[in-house]
Amino acid sequence: MNTSEIKTAPIRKKSEPLLLNRELSLLKFNERVLAMAEHPDTPLLEKLRYVCIVSSNLDEFFEIRVSSLKAQQAQEPNLKGPDGLTAAEAFEQVQLVVHEMVTKQYSVLNDHIYPLLKAEGVILHHASEWDEAQSAWAHEVFMRDVMPLLTPIGLDPAHPFPRVYNKSLNFIVPLSGEDAFGRKSTIAIVQAPRALPRLMKMPPAISGVPNGFILLTSLLRAFVGELFPGMEMQGCYQWRVTRNSDLFVDEEEVTNLRQALQGELSQRNFGMAVRLEIDQLTPPHIEAFLQKEFSLTREDTYRVNGPANLMRLMQLCTLVKRPDLLFPEFRGPVPAPFDALANRPSAIFEAIAKADRLLHHPYQSFQPVIDFLTAAAFDPDVVAIKQTIYRTGEDSELMRLLLVAAKAGKEVTVVVELMARFDEQTNINWASKLEEVGAHVIYGVVGHKTHAKMALVLRREKGRIRRYGHLGTGNYHPRTASLYTDFGLLTAEPKLCEDMDKVFSQLTGLGARRSLKYLLQSPFTLHESVVAMIRAEARAARAGKKSRIMAKMNSLLEPTVIQELYKASQAGVKIDLIIRGVCALRAGVPGLSENITVRSIIGRFLEHSRVFYFYDNGQESVYLSSADWMDRNFFRRVELAFPVLDKALKKRVIDEAFTYALKDNRLAWLQQPDGDYAKLRSRRQAFNLHQKLMNLLGNHN
Repeated sequence: MNTSEIKTAPIRKKSEPLLLNRELSLLKFNERVLAMAEHPDTPLLEKLRYVCIVSSNLDEFFEIRVSSLKAQQAQEPNLKGPDGLTAAEAFEQVQLVVHEMVTKQYSVLNDHIYPLLKAEGVILHHASEWDEAQSAWAHEVFMRDVMPLLTPIGLDPAHPFPRVYNKSLNFIVPLSGEDAFGRKSTIAIVQAPRALPRLMKMPPAISGVPNGFILLTSLLRAFVGELFPGMEMQGCYQWRVTRNSDLFVDEEEVTNLRQALQGELSQRNFGMAVRLEIDQLTPPHIEAFLQKEFSLTREDTYRVNGPANLMRLMQLCTLVKRPDLLFPEFRGPVPAPFDALANRPSAIFEAIAKADRLLHHPYQSFQPVIDFLTAAAFDPDVVAIKQTIYRTGEDSELMRLLLVAAKAGKEVTVVVELMARFDEQTNINWASKLEEVGAHVIYGVVGHKTHAKMALVLRREKGRIRRYGHLGTGNYHPRTASLYTDFGLLTAEPKLCEDMDKVFSQLTGLGARRSLKYLLQSPFTLHESVVAMIRAEARAARAGKKSRIMAKMNSLLEPTVIQELYKASQAGVKIDLIIRGVCALRAGVPGLSENITVRSIIGRFLEHSRVFYFYDNGQESVYLSSADWMDRNFFRRVELAFPVLDKALKKRVIDEAFTYALKDNRLAWLQQPDGDYAKLRSRRQAFNLHQKLMNLLGNHN
């Protein structure tokens, strides 16, 4: 390996905190995503997609994480976090990093992606560049489709500043002159209705290229003066405000969680302002006016050289019909034996009864999971279905199958997590539909989000009830199953399925903690079991025995687990961590963590699976899980980790989750002791994890 780009690890100073800052680590993840937009191997429209993804990630970062930092500053200004920083110190560093990132983001878009798109006949026509025909067409579109929906508000004592939705597109228009009533308003606000498309295609004959588009922003800048006849417009500047979107529902005080949550959702769009985005040409006095209106500072304000909401450009990835500018189409195949089952409901149960079946999405199709629940819904021998739902989407075939099963008279129990962030309304809607057809709908446990992914089918066979289960690391969401990497296990192993039934009983009823044979469960046994397994590897290493830890997840933050990993490293345990996003652990620090490596894989698919490996004196314990190693997952959620018991499947998981990932030299980034990440380079033959697994498990269609 060529490690010329990897820093030499300095000896850690005693005053240096053992943990890295959560928010700064999350921003470094987004820097790695943005780097994909510049990578020469990334297809052109995919480059644009990565820029848009960063924009969406930053929106949520401000809505949740920055909002939290601001609240901490107000409530506990002197409290230091595990990283040794107060909220104010963390906030200051965060703002510096985000300002640099936003500048880089728009630079990549304007200086790199737009010119390449133009060379391919894909152009965003800006008003300053329109010819006569384009201007006439744009004016017609504005007058016919846009202007009738606009409601300009001239600010005066009778027209105070309007309520502004979270992340909505707005324009501020300085004016001079008198209107029909003799009013001398100097500023007007124009809010862009959500019904208006943000991106419109220009006819090729007028555009001059096959794929010419204009932004709503360009239309308004060019023709907003039509809204103010007889007055002189002195500019038109887009702006957008981001608000605190973290819901607060006191679950212990409410009697109806769904009703309380619905009331809170209506206020989400009007939370405290945390970020102001403005056109880069906005005059200083207009900037100051908006900052005062929303109680924001210069540090909270971001001048942008392009659309304020870059997610609007994501539409180009589907509107431009150029497959050559996208990743080659890939659909994971339906693996054996599910690809050859007879067209009868009982066939899938027979296949699962013979052996556990492992699925690795998106390299293998999500269809067997749908087929499993389809069989459960239509098989007359199935008497009950139990399932957890965290995220499933507005248009969900799986949810429709549960509705069908309930209508057919089967006992359907669904644990719906109403507090799944930004999916609250979707889940409320599905809960209502399920209740209408007689399903038992449970909202989980007060104070603990139900994040576990499991479905259990009870089937009458030869006069007895047999259980069939599905356990997964990802959501029951077919669309994300084609984009996120996740493992799923279909099993009829009696003790494993019995454990699942016990967990469902805990969620739906009352009673003492149940003893589980195989499953590890938060908030009860998962944390203590993970700590115990880490300590066991450390003891083995101290005794001169072989030891090894590998873990793959989205985030690593929980301090006790990190401390135990440090101790295991000091004992001589080789530890490889594959952490896609936030990681508070410092890897490779002499005397602390020199035996730990942290890799982040950023590529075509979003790494989402959680897998834990412990050598365990040669037993090689392998767990798949819904849980990252974070405080919330260990202590404030209902999570599961389930063992892979079949030896052949265990080998598959080890290879597909770890062996190939540790060989990757195209998508991998290696964490440095200071928390920075270096792109892994190698003179060896190129090895791309995602391509390897597509070739191994999938096929191109």
